[in-house]
Amino acid sequence: MQINHFKYFAIIFTIIVMSSCYDREPRFEYKYNDKPAYSWGYVEFYGDFYNYADIDRNVLTLSLFSDSLYVNDEGSLAGHGQYLFVEDIFISATDSVLPAGIYRADTTAAPMTFYPGELFEVDENKYPVGAYLYYIEKRQAFSTVKYISRGSFDLKKSAGDKYFIEFDFVMSDSSVVKGSFQGKLPHFNNSELPADKVRKRIRLETEIAL
Repeated sequence: MQINHFKYFAIIFTIIVMSSCYDREPRFEYKYNDKPAYSWGYVEFYGDFYNYADIDRNVLTLSLFSDSLYVNDEGSLAGHGQYLFVEDIFISATDSVLPAGIYRADTTAAPMTFYPGELFEVDENKYPVGAYLYYIEKRQAFSTVKYISRGSFDLKKSAGDKYFIEFDFVMSDSSVVKGSFQGKLPHFNNSELPADKVRKRIRLETEIAL
């Protein structure tokens, strides 16, 4: 049987060209806002929450919200933007509000540190703990949670109780977030809650899969 070499090489060449073009096709990558400007938020004081673990520091949680996020009539967080939740911020046993200074992600529970974030699993249930960011996007399919692995935030206060905070975080997926906040931060005293009271973050109008 006679082989048509020209036709054979033409087919091979076409396959190579098509494969090369396919490899160079741009891949879609969703871009999250990595410089969020938080516009409102609050702090919750829990006193010596970890006293049972012989940690004699006071503990605060920080909640900050960006863009169009708001609390609806049902008490749930609605809209879109970023929701920063830092669950365990350790301060001196003599403090009850966020003092000025630099806070670093750490697991030592030393003053001016906060626990990094992680997904905690127990009895087939999953819970975000520590410090993390909810990305609540206009396109629900891209809403997600990212955990703060390391980094810090620098907090300054003015004479009028206005806070200025700069964030520099490295997330669990190695992305970097450099956010900011300026404004007043109401502090709520939850230190009198029963010892078995579970600390809860604000409920999301549309829950995000963990």
